[in-house]
Amino acid sequence: MVNFVDSVFLVYMFVGLYMLSLLILIYLPNRKRMYGYPRLQKEEGVSLVMPCYNEEKEIGAAIESLLAMDWPREKMEIIVVDDKSSDNSVEIVRKFARKYKNVRLIVLPENSGGAAVPTNTGVKAARFSYIAVTDADSTPSPDALRKMIGHLQADKKVGAVTCAVLSKSPGNFMQRLQAIEYAAIAFSRRLLDLVDSVYVTPGPFALYRKKDLVRAGLFDPTNMTQDIEIVWRMLSKGYMARMCLDAQVRSATPETFRGWWKQRIRWNIGGKQTLWKYKGLVFRKGILGLFIIPFFSASLFIGLFGLGFFVYLMSRRLLVSYFSTAYSLAANTAVLHLQDLSFAPSVLNYFGVILFVLGAAFTLFGLSVIERDMLKWKHTVTIFFYLIVYLAVYPFLLVVSLWKMFTGNYSW
Repeated sequence: MVNFVDSVFLVYMFVGLYMLSLLILIYLPNRKRMYGYPRLQKEEGVSLVMPCYNEEKEIGAAIESLLAMDWPREKMEIIVVDDKSSDNSVEIVRKFARKYKNVRLIVLPENSGGAAVPTNTGVKAARFSYIAVTDADSTPSPDALRKMIGHLQADKKVGAVTCAVLSKSPGNFMQRLQAIEYAAIAFSRRLLDLVDSVYVTPGPFALYRKKDLVRAGLFDPTNMTQDIEIVWRMLSKGYMARMCLDAQVRSATPETFRGWWKQRIRWNIGGKQTLWKYKGLVFRKGILGLFIIPFFSASLFIGLFGLGFFVYLMSRRLLVSYFSTAYSLAANTAVLHLQDLSFAPSVLNYFGVILFVLGAAFTLFGLSVIERDMLKWKHTVTIFFYLIVYLAVYPFLLVVSLWKMFTGNYSW
C-alpha cells in the first residue's frame, strides 16, 4: 500500500516528467521547423529603443552592434534613454550622437528605478512604426532584425517577437553556467513557440509594433520583469508572441554569484507579480489561461515544492534517527542492526533517476542545437555542476523571492 509521502512524491515526479515529456513531444514532429521564420516582405522603418543606466563598460559595443545591423540606415533610428546614470554612459552616447545622425539621446531628469520608464519614453519618442527594444549590455546579430520582422509583417495578430538570448563572452565559471542555462531556455522557448505559448520577450532584443504597444498600454513600471508582463497583457488582448531561433542576441551575464543572485531574485519576483496580476485569467483568454498560466505556475513552483518535500523528508529522518538512538542508548541496546541496512532501490528511486537522466539529456540536446561549443570536453565539469548544483539552488531563490515580495523588501 502506498503511503501519503510516497503518493506526494509520485505526483511530484509525474508533474516533472509530464512537463519534460511535453517539450520532447513538441520537438519530435517539428524538428525541421526549429529555425524557420517568415521571410521579410518589405524594409520598413524601425526605432531601436535602448534604456540605459550605468552601462559605460558595455554601451559602446551595444550601439556599434545596432549600427552594424543589416538594415538601411535611413530606415533605422537608435534612441538611447538614460535613466540618470552616475557613470560615463551619457558622454559615451553623446559621442555616437554627434557622429551619427540616426542616434538620439534622451536623459531623464531623475532615476526611475527600472527599465520600464526609460523604455516607454523611447517608445513615445520613436518616429517609426516598428519598435525594437534592446539592452545597453547586449549585442544582437547583424541579421536579427531582418529575420524577426517577418513575423509582424506576415500576421497582424502577432504583436511581439523575441529571439535566442545567449550569453555574451562567458569568461569565468559563473558565466559558463549561465551560458548553458541561456541555451536551454532558448531551446525551450522555441518549443513553446510551436504551440503558440511564448510568454516573454526578453529585454536584450525584442520587436513590437508601436501602435500595438501603445494600445496595450506600454510597459508596466511597477513590475520587476516588464518584459514578461507586457506579453501577458498583449496575449490577454488577443495578440500572439513569436520566437525566432535563427536570430540571436548576446547579452552580458553577471560575473559573480552575488550579481547572479540579485538578478535572479528580481526575475523571480517579477514572474510572481505577473502571475498574481493575471491569476484571474486561468482557464480563460485562450492559450494564456488554458496553457501558459498553468505551465508557468508549475514551472515556478515545482522547485519550491521539491525543496519543501526534501526538507520534510530530511527533518523526519533526522528526528527518527535522533529519538531511536536516544532510546537505544537509554535502554542499553544496539543502536544499529544489520537488518536495518538496505540497499534495495525502490520504484521512487527509479522515477527520480529517470527524471534526472531525461532532464540532463534534454539540456545536452539543447546545447547541441544552440551552443555546440559548450559540449566540448573542457566544459564537462561545468555541465555536471550545472545539473547537480546550479539547478538545485533555484528552489532557494524561490523562497527568498517570495519572502522579499511579501515583505516589500526589493528593488531593481
